[in-house]
Amino acid sequence: MPIVVMKFGGTSVGSVDRISAVADRVVHAREAGSDVIVVVSAMGHTTDELLAMAARITEVPDPRELDMLLTAGERISMSLLGIALNARGCRAASYTGSQAGIITDTQHGAAKITEIRPKRILEALAAGSVVILAGFQGLSSDFEITTLGRGGSDTTAVALAAALRADRCQIFTDVRGIFTADPRLVPSARQLPVIGYEEMLELAHQGAQVMQVRAVELGWVNDVVIEVLSSFEDAPGTLIKEDPLVEQRNKVRGLAHDRNVAKVTVVAVPDRPGIARSIFDPLAEAGVNVDLIVQNVGHGGETDLSFTVPQAELGKAKKALDPVVRELGARELTTDASVAKVSIVGAGLHNAPGYAARMFGTLADAGVNIEMISTSEVRITCMIAEDELETALRALHAAFDLERPEPIEVAAAG
Repeated sequence: MPIVVMKFGGTSVGSVDRISAVADRVVHAREAGSDVIVVVSAMGHTTDELLAMAARITEVPDPRELDMLLTAGERISMSLLGIALNARGCRAASYTGSQAGIITDTQHGAAKITEIRPKRILEALAAGSVVILAGFQGLSSDFEITTLGRGGSDTTAVALAAALRADRCQIFTDVRGIFTADPRLVPSARQLPVIGYEEMLELAHQGAQVMQVRAVELGWVNDVVIEVLSSFEDAPGTLIKEDPLVEQRNKVRGLAHDRNVAKVTVVAVPDRPGIARSIFDPLAEAGVNVDLIVQNVGHGGETDLSFTVPQAELGKAKKALDPVVRELGARELTTDASVAKVSIVGAGLHNAPGYAARMFGTLADAGVNIEMISTSEVRITCMIAEDELETALRALHAAFDLERPEPIEVAAAG
């Protein structure tokens, strides 16, 4: 039988009633003649609540113990869904990541899947069971429980779909699909019927929370078509796949934003070779992800070096840099968590003149100050004050005509 992988996010399994609705949807897919693998996230805000409890004990929890704590959320979801399915007469078996053969590297908190050993999954499918899998987790090569990072259940689902050559990989969430902007902030945002892997990768990387970055990468590398759908309504979703009409569409396909970001500045650091390495090596060793980087022109033998990190990693960044700042003789280390990133994303932006100027002009006309700028072949990103984010998004959405319908993909005649 064809295999379908169905992933349900935290809002989709946020209560017993919602888990019951998911069970009904899974039964329908099973009765339609497919072998079904269900990947679940933790219920609602369970992961955030567990993180908050750990943070009340210490600012930097032990990574191993934190992974042990966080994986409890998905185990609750998978067990409740298993109970709901079996109560409906649909045989189901739930497995943790380690039981299911999800093997990872040894990086706690952000492990990468290195191998999938699906023996138990295939045996359960052959026995006629729906397989329910706790997303976001695995077993390291050192036999330790690991987590895959925020949104890691998406990665679990796409990796399984690739390993088992599933016919479909469906990501069920609280929105109907991928929009040109966050519809909660931009009411005129429009749903995209299809988006290419590269564009989706940049949207996810720059803050769009519908899909996780590594899940999109896995889909792209393994040619897994990903369908993003709503858990709460039967409506067409968005397909993430190679886009044959990419040249005919608007160059700017969507906007992304990210509030989970903080700006770090090393003030008056000596302007000499090797300083950047002295700053960024300790951050790398601490597992801190650095994004935008700006170094000012040196004056009087000194310069300022600014960069951004995720807000959740700001504590680790400060702990890693405090001794470095003293050792280098810099004046001070400053941080600012009241910032946000806003990005325009679209294939071919790098080769299309005028888009950067239009973005900067639009933000200026809206009274939004740009603090930092970063670009790639498919996006332009600006760092701005967080309280100006909604103004920036609405102005950019109008400036780049994102309300306008795009060409409809028509299947070629066979």
